[in-house]
Amino acid sequence: MNGPDKVLVTGGTGFLGLEICRQLVARGTETVSISRRPSAELAELGVRQYHGDLADLADLAVLARAANGCGAVVHNAALAGCSGPLRPYWRTNVVGTLNVIAACRLQAVPALVYTSTASVVFRPGGLENVDERLGYPRRHLAAYPMTKAKAEEIVLAANGPSLATVSLRPHLIWGPGDPHFTPALLRSVHGGRLFMPGDGSVLVDSTHVRTAAHAHLLALDRLHAGHRSSGRAYFITQGEPLPVGSLALLLLAAAGVTARWQALPRTLVHLAATARDLGARLPGSTDTHALSRFITAELTHPHWFDLTAARTDLGFAPPVTLTEGLTQLAGDAGLSDAVKVLLAARAG
Repeated sequence: MNGPDKVLVTGGTGFLGLEICRQLVARGTETVSISRRPSAELAELGVRQYHGDLADLADLAVLARAANGCGAVVHNAALAGCSGPLRPYWRTNVVGTLNVIAACRLQAVPALVYTSTASVVFRPGGLENVDERLGYPRRHLAAYPMTKAKAEEIVLAANGPSLATVSLRPHLIWGPGDPHFTPALLRSVHGGRLFMPGDGSVLVDSTHVRTAAHAHLLALDRLHAGHRSSGRAYFITQGEPLPVGSLALLLLAAAGVTARWQALPRTLVHLAATARDLGARLPGSTDTHALSRFITAELTHPHWFDLTAARTDLGFAPPVTLTEGLTQLAGDAGLSDAVKVLLAARAG
């Protein structure tokens, strides 16, 4: 299936955005990026770069120039985090999305793929094998999932004859160059122990960065062909849920760190997270990755998803398995073949 000849990727310098650009360039698509700062990696790929703040109306003209002549936009730029005040998240995730849609309409771009997150539907109690019929919760536990849900609503509401839209919901993205998930685990290891709330037994889904990017290209192709996927949201994961403790320890092992799960009392952690939430939401707070009720709930409740819709409508299948991804990480870390075999056995 042929996709658009030219694609704009917002946030192309980010972890997922860069991989989307790599895959677009690899298949011969003219690729453009807009982000706040230049990237040597994008330059090496031959990606044309524009620079600006998506949420700043003064930069809307730059955004519109970047979208000029594009057959589609992948809106991947976002402020991610598990804590912090609402205002910066709203500005980047909601206002920025409104401006991207405005630029699409100004330049008659016919398709928009939005990078959402499975956390838009997360709620206390967890999610077990849920599909896209599940609505948003009445109340989100943090500003990040709340603003991503609002932006997703806006994107899907914009779907119509002149602009086909789709929203993808990857979850817990990891892989080479991961700047968030694995580093957070490494920071939590002390004396060979990974200190976390709960016993690590709840099942969670995750997504390799190559899998997440591959899904974006599939969605671009479907929208370009006028497929029925327009106006819909899709969960995207490896489809291999693991106990959160196993996933965490496997990622640490792939990074060359041996640790064991050290359970912390859930009630005590919840009280500490509530106190940190209150402090992180004060005006002037800039900490987006502090301990929070949101991250505590995700560590102590299941969240895994039914991928039937993505498989059926997008032809989705992960291009890399969990074991293959972990083995690759171990190789990148210079670990021995024996460690790679052990990782493969544990993941299997």
